[in-house]
Amino acid sequence: MYVCYKLKRLSMKKRFSLLLLAITSFAFAQYGYRDSNMIGITLGLNQFTLNTSDIEAKPGTGWNIGLSMRGNFYNDWDAIYGLQFSEYNYKVVTKKGVSGDRDVNYKLPCANVTFQLSYKFIENHLSVEFGPMVQINGNAQIEKTDEANIVKGTAVTAKDFTKMGNVGVYPVIGITAGVRNARLNLTYQYGLTNMLGKVDGDFSGHASVINGNVIFYF
Repeated sequence: MYVCYKLKRLSMKKRFSLLLLAITSFAFAQYGYRDSNMIGITLGLNQFTLNTSDIEAKPGTGWNIGLSMRGNFYNDWDAIYGLQFSEYNYKVVTKKGVSGDRDVNYKLPCANVTFQLSYKFIENHLSVEFGPMVQINGNAQIEKTDEANIVKGTAVTAKDFTKMGNVGVYPVIGITAGVRNARLNLTYQYGLTNMLGKVDGDFSGHASVINGNVIFYF
């Protein structure tokens, strides 16, 4: 109970740091376990879409950086586990006084922990992946000058819409292609949890994300 209490008091940045330390330590500990085990460094971009009929939201482009471990699981299957840090960007249409519609940019920093199975069509060259991902995030961020804007079609301010669910569950599917030490990875993930559940009122929104990454293995 004491440990749980202390974890709850940690800031979001400290939680991310602990997750990164744990994944990094585990990855390097496992690196020499099998010859086929590889550590991957991920760099890339994402397109985030907030799927909702309650407000007008527009997709935006963000970034990804991560660390993963790929190793043999069974026959033509690999197992992949890792940690990815991302920043998601999207826009919400608001009203600001008599100036008309104004797009407010929302930034959502998060950490994603994933476990995937990978079927290898061609060893070290072509595979497909699928599996669950858990996302941990804080609230979204907007410019202070936009906080008092009224979200179009509602009586709620833009600042109120920064309140986000802190844990999300995403199924992920993707494809990876390239050579042994450098591969392109394209994935799609859909959020099963309501991201707008903390906003006052009956609002519902689910995230969908397309990721395009380069993975360097060693």
